Amino acid sequence: MSQHSRFLLYILGSIALGAIVGGSFPDQALHAKFLGDIFLNALKMIVVPLVVASMIMGVTNLGDIRKLGSIGKRTIIYYMVTTALSVIVGLILVNIIKPGLGVSHGETLETVAYRIEGKQVLLLNSSLSDTQYDSRHQVLLEDQGIVGALSSPASSDRISVSDWTSSSTGESVTPSPSGFGIRIDLGVATKVQGKDRTIFQVLTDVVIGMVPENIFKAMVETDVLPLIVFSLLFGGVLTTLGDVAKPVISLIAGINETIMKIVHIVITFAPVGIFGLIAGRMGQSGGWAGFLPELIKLGWYASTVISGLLIHGLVVLPLILLFIARRNVATFVNNQLPALTTAFSTASSSATLPLSIECVTLKNRISNRVSSFVLPLGATINMDGTALYEAVAAIFIAQVYGISLGPFEMVIIFLTATLAAIGAAGIPEAGLVTMVIVLRAVNLPIEGITLILIIDWFLDRCRTTVNVWGDAVGAAVIAHYEGETENADPQAA
Repeated sequence: MSQHSRFLLYILGSIALGAIVGGSFPDQALHAKFLGDIFLNALKMIVVPLVVASMIMGVTNLGDIRKLGSIGKRTIIYYMVTTALSVIVGLILVNIIKPGLGVSHGETLETVAYRIEGKQVLLLNSSLSDTQYDSRHQVLLEDQGIVGALSSPASSDRISVSDWTSSSTGESVTPSPSGFGIRIDLGVATKVQGKDRTIFQVLTDVVIGMVPENIFKAMVETDVLPLIVFSLLFGGVLTTLGDVAKPVISLIAGINETIMKIVHIVITFAPVGIFGLIAGRMGQSGGWAGFLPELIKLGWYASTVISGLLIHGLVVLPLILLFIARRNVATFVNNQLPALTTAFSTASSSATLPLSIECVTLKNRISNRVSSFVLPLGATINMDGTALYEAVAAIFIAQVYGISLGPFEMVIIFLTATLAAIGAAGIPEAGLVTMVIVLRAVNLPIEGITLILIIDWFLDRCRTTVNVWGDAVGAAVIAHYEGETENADPQAA
């Protein structure tokens, strides 16, 4: 067995072991979380110098800066097309499977009498039809206009709340001791509160953010897109300076080689770090007892998202790799597996970038001038999995609330999911924020996000894996159009 095969087995084994330990012993698994944190921090530590050094070297290796135009144009077209394809796959599946039918978001009891006992609502001569309501929900006293967030799971005739607030002003109030009519519904998730923005605002922020007022602030915040722009500008200017630039280029080349060696050292500890990430995250979710019931409850929704990701990742992208990039799919996937498993473990395209670059350049033999441009840009704006997830989630929420969407609304979801994915930074759960944009575009309730939030951490890992896989396939496609062969020298200009 080759060293590469053994390493893959170690990584897959660490994922399985992490899931078993975290699922079976959640409290103890939390103590292993620090191993994953160290590994994740080590990856993030080298993202900035890797992006800057590799992109500058990629530009200087071009020789003629005008060659960058063809690479950039082809890269953007590829990313837009594959993102659009992923959304189409998601829209087709969610409309066929209809995972939201039969899922309850709440209920209204217009005529029921109730009595207030402190922070509890006691139903008189009536009961709830569903006792699965928990802290994600809230109760509205309709005759008083007062809302209370549930503090614990509701029983059939008693609802406990954490506090009482006015539904119109949000101020703390004291309800009347009795009344008629209550409504239980989902509340707005804390993670998306105050994140209500339009698609124009998000895209405007992306464009403005490409030119940072402080490049060092962008480095501190690991904001990759402005670093890409700065590196392109820096490398482009170096190509015009002639002999004066040679010492600078040699220095950056040395830095780039050093960073790649550091990447190799960090990857060596990947099995331990991945075990800590998976075990710790399972532990935070309460193990199998906390995660599986929620996964089963939203089983059709999760299955729809995962099925869409599998179709896009195992059918659409491999076909592109085979017929457009002219690559052997099995070999390419095998060489890319360390990056893909790391993407699943970290749920971060940016953190996975060092491994993606190493796998693409050293194992799949794609030149540095292509990979150093395509991969960092892809980690920032290419979100195939995220776009698919947002389209499925939006229509799932519409189905839960019984809201019918016509062809026009489907087109709006297609466009906003495709564009909003560009504004989703390569960090965990950024898709939840851009999800608000998609829901608002077709006037769907953002409270529905609360329903899917509890299993989003798992789906986030699945869609991040597809995002990273799409970046790698993109590098192969661009390399093919740039005239590279499968056995090209990765250091070639």
